[in-house]
Amino acid sequence: MTSSTSLPSTASGPTVSSDPSDRRRWFALAIVMTAAFMDLVDVTIVNIAVPSIQQDTGASFSSIQWITAGYALAFAAGLITGGRLGDIYGRKRLFLIGIGGFTLASALCGFAANPEMLVASRILQGGTAALMVPQVLSIVHATFPAHERGKVFGLFGAIVGLGAVLGPLLGALLTEWNLAGLEWRPIFLINLPVGIAGLILGRKFITESKAPKALRLDLIGVALVTLGLLMLIYPLTRGRELGWPLWGHALMVGSLLVFLVLVVFEQRKARKDGSPLVELSLFRVKSFAAGIAVQLTFGLGLGIFFLVWTLYMQMGLGWSALKAGTTGIPFSIAVSFAAGISVQKLVPRFGRKVLQSGALLMIVGVLLYIWESDRYGMGITSWQMALPLVVMGIGMGLIVAPLTDAVLSEVPKEHSGSASGLINTVQQMGNALGLGLVSVVFFGSIGDRLAPQQVGPAFAEAFQHSLWWVAGVLAVIFLVMFALPARPRRHEEGGDEALDDESVSVASMSGPGAELGKEPALTR
Repeated sequence: MTSSTSLPSTASGPTVSSDPSDRRRWFALAIVMTAAFMDLVDVTIVNIAVPSIQQDTGASFSSIQWITAGYALAFAAGLITGGRLGDIYGRKRLFLIGIGGFTLASALCGFAANPEMLVASRILQGGTAALMVPQVLSIVHATFPAHERGKVFGLFGAIVGLGAVLGPLLGALLTEWNLAGLEWRPIFLINLPVGIAGLILGRKFITESKAPKALRLDLIGVALVTLGLLMLIYPLTRGRELGWPLWGHALMVGSLLVFLVLVVFEQRKARKDGSPLVELSLFRVKSFAAGIAVQLTFGLGLGIFFLVWTLYMQMGLGWSALKAGTTGIPFSIAVSFAAGISVQKLVPRFGRKVLQSGALLMIVGVLLYIWESDRYGMGITSWQMALPLVVMGIGMGLIVAPLTDAVLSEVPKEHSGSASGLINTVQQMGNALGLGLVSVVFFGSIGDRLAPQQVGPAFAEAFQHSLWWVAGVLAVIFLVMFALPARPRRHEEGGDEALDDESVSVASMSGPGAELGKEPALTR
């Protein structure tokens, strides 16, 4: 329920305060930015603690994959629906439900008694994040007048960059400090005081708003997407442990049939009420179809790399969580720096070539990493890793910031909301699929029973093998990028007219592919 001194709620559209003396909206901004930061950090903080979790709980390698993939899958499956629920029932209400659920799920993660409970809690955490995160930019849009949004979205870009840098470092410190003997658990428990404060203050300071013409829910579409992905990812993660049983292959083949049913259902729903989960007509736009392919494969490549990288440093090389966490700092800084100059300086001048250069730089960085890992073996140092990580980081920064604008540039205005939601959802799905493939490309290269002296070399060899897969994925991305517009049209932003509500509510603020250093695409 909105506080009596809040800005008035509306069911017909956002109410924007332009009174410079109204400081309440800045409190609301701080609350939603903190929630967005909490989600961003939670995505990156877990990877660095994975070896500690595995050693403490005795989790199998497939459970380790599901601790990360389960979050990504639940987040992806619920992202568009979370945005629509906010449009229908109120962004403030859904934000509070989301942050409350996220906090509860974090507590369940922190007190998990076994790997199964931790996996289930992470899936719940991803699902509640899908309710919370889509409301963040919608609340900003409903709270701030057009002339202030540029500054506000600039702050969001800084928060995203800060989250990318601090997530692994914070995870490393909390794990290394072993607070109260809790080992890895504080990486989740730290969300409790932040989430409780956000819940209390958000109830007081955030203004309620709804969409004037919200799209209907497509729960059947969500169920089909989730079922199809589970049928594909579950056999990939468990197949190696179980000896690749026949039922696993049957499930993966069956997932294709589920996706076919999804296509047929979405076509019928579009004709019936115009609110499908997936707007299939968008795929007739060549640049959008290519962009979706780029987002999917990019997420897949990143899903493989980040988990494998952590396992290589800590379980293969025997490094501490803190050493592994600080090793990644040059990468995060390079991503943030390159993202800023990509949007502001390079893309307006060189267009699509900037994104393709980013893909090539990432390939060069991956190949450098393979060469250094092979040359220095178990004696490799953090300083020797810095060069390939910086090259990869610059390449990633050149891609992630301008990619959404490039993909949306030729999409009809009336479908901009559906397109924006689909872009962000597909990348999260790619990330979940990549994490599932770790069982094949990484663990598939490691023997089942290794002597202690064999573990390090086996992990190093599996790491190099996995990076060849990542390089192959990046090569595909480079080629597909030829279908993107040579010079993406810049969308008009920041006007006073009502923006497409879904394009605001589902703008991505999560994961390694989140846009950095720019105003999110809010397309009219």
